[in-house]
Amino acid sequence: MSDHFWLGMVIIFVSGVLNGSFPVPLKYTRQWRWENTWLAFTFAALLLLPCLLATGFVPHLQEIYRGVSRQAFLYPLLFGFLWGIAQVTFGLGINAVGMALAFAVVAGLSCLFGSLVPLLVLNPTDLFRPRGILLLVSMPILFVGLILYGAAGRRREKEQNALSAPTGKAATSFMTGLAICIFTGIFGSNINLGFAFSGDVVNKSVEMGASPVTATYSVWALVLGAGFIPNLLYCCRLLFRHGTWSSFTRAGWVREIGLAIAMALLWLSGIVGYGIGATLVGRYGTSLGYALFIAAMILSSNLLGIATGEWKATSARTRKVLAVAVAVILISVVVLNLGGLF
Repeated sequence: MSDHFWLGMVIIFVSGVLNGSFPVPLKYTRQWRWENTWLAFTFAALLLLPCLLATGFVPHLQEIYRGVSRQAFLYPLLFGFLWGIAQVTFGLGINAVGMALAFAVVAGLSCLFGSLVPLLVLNPTDLFRPRGILLLVSMPILFVGLILYGAAGRRREKEQNALSAPTGKAATSFMTGLAICIFTGIFGSNINLGFAFSGDVVNKSVEMGASPVTATYSVWALVLGAGFIPNLLYCCRLLFRHGTWSSFTRAGWVREIGLAIAMALLWLSGIVGYGIGATLVGRYGTSLGYALFIAAMILSSNLLGIATGEWKATSARTRKVLAVAVAVILISVVVLNLGGLF
């Protein structure tokens, strides 16, 4: 066990809470529409801040990129772009079903497929070893959790709209949002592939003088920077459709951009903090540490979702179904990440 094991675990827990909290400022925007805030958030979180981290903490960054093979350079860009599509749909999912449901579904599925896809691509023989067996065991547990979340969400929509005429629109909206979150969770595993194929970039960064912790910033800049492109394209499409470009310069823009930057700082500090914590934890950083990170993310997003009124006017039974769903998904995450011990 690392000398800094518990310090690393504390950092990981706090990082999970920060990452799970990032949509909260989105709830308090008043002057901007979703596309305005999401574009400002993704520009800061996926492009500006990662590039500043990479240029500030990775010596000779341009030489590193020129010094690796074309394949090693393009794979993080490709998978980052594909992950960026999932980041767009994540924002839409949060808007449709709320942060509590969106985070649990997306985090659970991303954790599963983020482990399964690299395993099948890079080490398929491990599927029938303890690591792979635990992954397979976690799958039905996760699916039960998703079914319970779907039930809780349907009950919430029914109860919150009990006083209005039953048109069926709310249920359709919820099921569409849930489908978006499921797609996001599956497609979001592309970020893991981006890092799985970026070993040459990390090794070159260390060779050029970066520390093991900051060497990954050179990969973050590639993966997240490419992920910004789909967000930019989709937000621009909405900005033209809704005619909301002018919102960026209207009164109150300082407050709105401050909320978007707060989202970016919460999201990215959670990601960077996990990387630092996992390094301090040592060999258990990507197993026990990652399980703690996902658990803290799911718990914080659900608690904040409840605190900000996402589950108001719901019955005690509905909230119990929600609690059971959270517990089941957390169990699946723990079972899955126990595979890292083998």
